[in-house]
Formats: sequence, C-alpha cells, structure tokens
Amino acid sequence: MSVKEATGNDAGIQPPEEIKAPDDARFPDEASAAEGGLKAKSAKPGKDDSRTDMVGKALGLLVLLGDEPRGASASALSRRADLPFSTTYRLLGSLTRDGFVDYEPDGRRYHLGLRIFQLGQRVSNHHGFAGTALPILRRVTEQTGEATILSVRDGIHHLTVNKVDGPQTFRVTSDPGFLGALHTTSVGKALVAFAEDADRERLLEELPLDPLTNVSITDRGVFRAEIDKVRRQGFAVMDEENELGMRAVAVPVFNSQGVAFASLATAVPVFRLSMDALVAHVPLLQEAAAELAARLPQR
Repeated sequence: MSVKEATGNDAGIQPPEEIKAPDDARFPDEASAAEGGLKAKSAKPGKDDSRTDMVGKALGLLVLLGDEPRGASASALSRRADLPFSTTYRLLGSLTRDGFVDYEPDGRRYHLGLRIFQLGQRVSNHHGFAGTALPILRRVTEQTGEATILSVRDGIHHLTVNKVDGPQTFRVTSDPGFLGALHTTSVGKALVAFAEDADRERLLEELPLDPLTNVSITDRGVFRAEIDKVRRQGFAVMDEENELGMRAVAVPVFNSQGVAFASLATAVPVFRLSMDALVAHVPLLQEAAAELAARLPQR
C-alpha cells in the first residue's frame, strides 16, 4: 500500500472543544418546546435532502482518511473532497467529538479514530472473519511458514479482512482493511473468476485495468484469458503484477451455490519461493477454504 504525504495550509488551526453540525445537518424532526406543550418542528422543503447530503460528506471524509495512514490536514481533505474548508472543518470537528476521528495537534493532522476500529471489529465478528477464520489462517501459516490472507470483493476492489503473517522477518503489507486491485492480485482474480456469471462478465468488460507494475495485465483480452485459466485450474496466481518482489497464489471460498464469497491466499517474496513451490500449497489452501466455507456466514 502506498503512503501518501498529505500537506495543507491550515497551520495553527485547532479543533474546537465542541463543534455543532451546520444548520442544514440538523434532524428535521427534532422536538422543540412551544407554548402550551411540545410541538414537533415541521421540516422545511429540502431539509431531508440537505441532512442526507451532509451525512454523505462526513462519510466521504472518513473514506479519504482511511487512505491516509499518516493522517491528513483539514485543508488537504477539503481539496480532495472538493468541499469548502469551513464545511470540512465543521464536519471534522463533529467527527472528532464523537470519536470517529482523532486530531493530532502537533502535526495538525486528522486520523481515523478508535470508534471506527470498534465498528470494524463488530463487522468482522459478525461475518466470522475474526474469531472463526483466524485459527484456520494461523494453521495454514504454521504449515507454509508464509503469510496467509483472506479477502472479499468490495465493488471493483478486493478487501483484506484478515491476515496472519509468517515467522519470517519480511512482512506482507496487505493488512486488514486494505483495498486492492482485482486484476493484479491472486485474491482478486479468484474473486472475479468465480463470481456470479453476470458479475463476472460485467467485471471482465468494465473493470479498470490500470498498471501497478510493468508486468500488470492491462489488455482486456489478456485479462479475460487469465480469468478463463483461473476457472479451469481452480486457483489464481500473481507474479509481481501487484508489487515488484512479491508473488502469491489464491483459491476461492465457495458458498452453497458455487460462487466465491471470499478468497484465501499465500503470499511470499520472490526470493523465498519459486512459483512452482508456491503452487504446491494449493491443496492446503483448498482444504482450508473448504473449512472456511463450512464455518463462515455466507453472503
């Protein structure tokens, strides 16, 4: 995952102790005291749309912060979100107050807060990615001595939901929460190859094929042939297409309809295992994938 250095010109700005959401973000059905009893405020035309818009803007800022491991300044987020600085600042203040965002005074940067981590853990537990999957991934890593990665598809990306590093000092950087390309990764190719027929065809026709290395697949015909090969052999490989110096092999995790709802991979640096030696781990991965399919809630 590349680390971006966000810069901004909001030096000296400190998040206020309490920042109220702008008027157009207030709930239109708030009760207000009126003479003779309590009456509900009537919403003005467009108030619901305005509130929804502000919620979307706040969520958009959280997504942008998720792409900034070192955090980002308010001005940098304002530019990336294409929002007025005042709106960005007010939303960040509200998110900071509620624990969704942390503020670093020394560097004047914002980071995702622990509240996001808490919600993410609940999602992970709900899908079984933490408690159920982790022992299986650990067992695979114990036998291979290499990193084991579990991913699901999230739109046109794959999302790493769990990973167990090997005992070696060289570490795979695809941590839980990482969004990666489908066409340059073994987990992504497996998810495309064994998606529902309509989804697979749509991805083959529309998936962006941007190069990440000089050996990434960028030709649509070549990508289609690669996916056909994955379907025939039952596993997918990546050989420095996503990151130079790394290779991986992945197998699908099937639901009861034979559609991949996840994929399981072993990833290694190229100097440690040849591709043939890596592919020799496929039976172990397939056995683990079958166990995951039986235990994980299927989507």
